[in-house]
Amino acid sequence: MKRQFANVIGLLVIALIGFGCAHYSSHQGWVTLIDGNTGMENWSPTGSNANWRAADGAIQADTSTGKGSSVLVSKKSFKDFELYAEFWASDDTNSGIYLRVMNPTDVSTATGAYEVQIWDKNPNPAYSTGSLVNVAAVNPIYKAGGRWNTYEIYAKGSEITVKLNGIVTVSAQDARFPQGRLGIQYNGGPIKVRKLAVKEL
Repeated sequence: MKRQFANVIGLLVIALIGFGCAHYSSHQGWVTLIDGNTGMENWSPTGSNANWRAADGAIQADTSTGKGSSVLVSKKSFKDFELYAEFWASDDTNSGIYLRVMNPTDVSTATGAYEVQIWDKNPNPAYSTGSLVNVAAVNPIYKAGGRWNTYEIYAKGSEITVKLNGIVTVSAQDARFPQGRLGIQYNGGPIKVRKLAVKEL
C-alpha cells in the first residue's frame, strides 16, 4: 500500500513538472525571449550598456566591467500580454522589469513605462520588490535577494497584475501607457534572467 501511494505521488510530481514546462511552451502561444544563455538577439542595450552578456545559463549584468544604469530593451513592442520570468538578484540589487516602454532610447517611469520592481532595499519600502513603481505600492514587504524567483505579469488594457513566486503582490488599473517594449533594468548589484517568455492576448 505504501509503495502504491509513493508511486502515485511520484506520477503526480512528474505530471506537475511536465505541466509547468508545457505551460510556457510555443504550443500554448508563448514566445521565449530568454532561455538560459540564448536570447540576447531579442534585446538592445541602452544607457551605459553595463556588461550585459550571456553566461552561466542566464542573461545577466553586474559591475565587473560596466558602470552606470542600463536597460535591455526588447526589439518587439507588446500591448496586452502575459509575461513569465525567472530572475536572480542579490540583496543590494536595484533592477526591475519594464512594461510598455514608450521611448526605447530613454527608459524610465518618467518617460513612459511601467516598472515591476526588483529592489529589496529601496529606501521607500512601499516600492520595493513586487511593487509597480509609482502606481501600486506593495504590502507586506517581499524579499527576493539571494535566490531564484519567478514573476508572472498580466497586462491587459488598463489592468496590470503582478505575481512574485506565485503570490499576487499588486493589482492596479492604469491606462497611461497602452503599448510598448519590454525592458530589464540594471542599476547596481547583479541581475540574472534565465527565462523570459511572453504570450500576447
